Amino acid sequence: MIPKIVRRGLPLLPLAALAGCNTVVMNPTGDIAKQQADLITISVLLMLIIIVPVMILTVLFAWRYRKNANAKYEPDWDHSTKLELVIWGAPLLIIIVLGLITWVSTHKLDPYRPLDRIDENRPIPASTKPLEVQVVALDWKWLFIYPEQGIASVNELVTPVDVPVRFKITSSTVMNTFYIPTLAGMIYAMPGMETTLNAVLNKPGDYKGISANFSGEGFSHMYFAYKGVSAGEFDAWVQKMKTNPGVLNRADYLSLEKPSVREPVRYYGSVEPALFNRVLNRCVAEGSVCMNQQMADDHKRNQMAAEIRKLQKNPAAQVANAELEMCVTPEGQAASPVTPNNIVKK
Repeated sequence: MIPKIVRRGLPLLPLAALAGCNTVVMNPTGDIAKQQADLITISVLLMLIIIVPVMILTVLFAWRYRKNANAKYEPDWDHSTKLELVIWGAPLLIIIVLGLITWVSTHKLDPYRPLDRIDENRPIPASTKPLEVQVVALDWKWLFIYPEQGIASVNELVTPVDVPVRFKITSSTVMNTFYIPTLAGMIYAMPGMETTLNAVLNKPGDYKGISANFSGEGFSHMYFAYKGVSAGEFDAWVQKMKTNPGVLNRADYLSLEKPSVREPVRYYGSVEPALFNRVLNRCVAEGSVCMNQQMADDHKRNQMAAEIRKLQKNPAAQVANAELEMCVTPEGQAASPVTPNNIVKK
């Protein structure tokens, strides 16, 4: 026979399974992720100020006004100023506080905002240059390009500890999400667009990065290894990478871009210059026009069309502009000003 007190505690047994969980979101090793975890904690505590009393009062009222409790019966009671102040005042104050915290945190933790500290005790010197890593979400793998070092890797990211890192993120096909729980929040990767994440890791170790947005068949296996190492170890890793014979050029990228699942880690000792910009502007294939060039050409054509329409609507302005022009004879002598009579329409 199971004792009564044990039977009552059995529903709580599943909670013991949570003791082995790796709650990396609430115990991260990156400063940005720590600030985000603190924001979650503060928000929950503020909300518990309302939730806990309500839960206690629910039990208390049920007990006090149970049958045969001899509680005071007041059928005509309908208002209490003090009670109204508590009911409406406390939530209002909590909302105000949460609003202020959200306003400050939204700007302070903006992923595009350059970092101003390594951790809560160490500011970043003004002369510090962040490490740039270009991230491309492929089907279904991750490509990391280090433009300053001229190397690249697939499904493995390595960064030095206590060094600001600036990620420039895009996607080759569908929208995805770049997420390293121990480093910072998730950032969308979208084809033809570039997003940015500034972050810093404060503790060396082996971590995991994932895709947090469903993107098709291989989504569940679209994760990568993330290694935080010391500055010296990072320099040694870069030198080792440069000895790798693999070359990531446009042809190799088009082959890598093809959908694949459980892609093994790959290393490239050299990368074609401006490859990330071609991926971003969707012009890796030979003969394709880059989006930024096409948009620039379209902008010029639209400007010219707008000027033509403006001149057609205002002939006086056309004449005034024409009179400012001067023709030059073959001998180099200035001719008479151009007039409406000698304007040649094209």
